[in-house]
Amino acid sequence: MVRIVARVLWVFPVLLLALCIDQAKLACDLQSTWRHGVSATAKVVAWEQSRRADVTYGYISLRVPLAGGGTLVKDRMSLPYSLLPQLEDADSLGVRVQPGAPQDVVVESLMPAHRLIAAAQAGISLAGAMMLAVALFAWNRWLRKHPER
Repeated sequence: MVRIVARVLWVFPVLLLALCIDQAKLACDLQSTWRHGVSATAKVVAWEQSRRADVTYGYISLRVPLAGGGTLVKDRMSLPYSLLPQLEDADSLGVRVQPGAPQDVVVESLMPAHRLIAAAQAGISLAGAMMLAVALFAWNRWLRKHPER
């Protein structure tokens, strides 16, 4: 039974590695929209933040007029909870827009911190995956050398 658990636990470093890849992609997508997007002023339609101790989250909804005459609506755009207080009383925000991009709207005032948070989460996930993988490798190796266990 212990051997089965030791092998099944390999799922966790894989999940941490997947999280690392996701957060690194997010940081790259934020940077791409920041560099290649068009500046615009977005109207803040809604702002929501939960301060419950067990669940913390926050969203903003934006209406962004595009240069071609259209409007891009971002409903419940999730942002890092620690950055939301900076937007609490804002009626409009400076944004960079790149329609069709994976991260099509980036709030200009939050972008450096938002990208840094995503990159830090990617690094922490990678470090956790590596440490857990080394520990699991050592444990599985020890179990192979001690078959009586």
